[in-house]
Amino acid sequence: MATVETVTGPIDTSELGFTLMHEHVFVLTEGLNANFPRLWNRGARVAAAIAAMREANAHGVQTMVDLTVMGLGRDVATVRDVAAASGIQIIVATGLLTHDDVPSYFQSRDAEAMAKQFVADIEQGIQGTESRAGILKCATDHQGVTPGVEKVLRAVALAHRRTGVPISTHTHALSEQGLRQQDIFALEGVDLRRTVIGHSGDTEDIVYLEKLMARGSYIGMDRFGIDNILPMEKRVATIAKLCERGHADQMVLSHDTCCHIDWFEPGLVSEALPRWHFLHIPNDVLPALRAAGVSEEQVTQMTVDNPRRIFEAQGGY
Repeated sequence: MATVETVTGPIDTSELGFTLMHEHVFVLTEGLNANFPRLWNRGARVAAAIAAMREANAHGVQTMVDLTVMGLGRDVATVRDVAAASGIQIIVATGLLTHDDVPSYFQSRDAEAMAKQFVADIEQGIQGTESRAGILKCATDHQGVTPGVEKVLRAVALAHRRTGVPISTHTHALSEQGLRQQDIFALEGVDLRRTVIGHSGDTEDIVYLEKLMARGSYIGMDRFGIDNILPMEKRVATIAKLCERGHADQMVLSHDTCCHIDWFEPGLVSEALPRWHFLHIPNDVLPALRAAGVSEEQVTQMTVDNPRRIFEAQGGY
């Protein structure tokens, strides 16, 4: 069987089990804690994250894919400590998140220079640790494919072609940015069957979603709990319709949530989005999907089989 890198070392893909494909442990303002360490209580944050991961594990979650990359305050050593103490298998990412410009270092360098850094994270280790990336991440939001965004997309495609590590994205579904991402990946020779177009569940547009899948990509129905964009009931209805149309084998589920995000004052997130946590899918979404006519086999496809297949497709090309 194939193996996949987790933050604590490689495992057989058959051991992934129930997998949430688009989550974060911590989302932090890039560089903030290095400059103002008084704002970061590492011990308390790690302890809270371990508790949250153990609770998710007790509710059936075996693996999380942490898509925190440069731009989101990636701290792999801390995530490794959380994984080691909690029992959750965490796959970590390389890549870069921007919706417009790239950081100054990369503005004067080409996509090849950026891709080399991503490949090193995959083949050697991240941030001086032995933890290696098991997935690539990039983003396109409502600003569209700006020159900076295009550079990242092309660099991610180059790194994917060399390593075979799958690609998962952030998109703005309402402006159909997933199609733009697919266009650029295709120009770089990417097999779209090895990509996940993220945040596709933010829209009910079946025509758009079927266009993405017709080109081979998986789609991430991965923002459960962000009810201010689209409530659970509409997200569930969209998935049920797509399952009815035979697409359960190209969807994966998640929340895009985290244990801690420093972008807002404490308490604001839980108050505004009370269902945006790791237990929402096991406790609320899966029963709702079953009630909407989604079969147990289709649930297993989306939560176990599809993640395993994504990571089983290996090798550069």
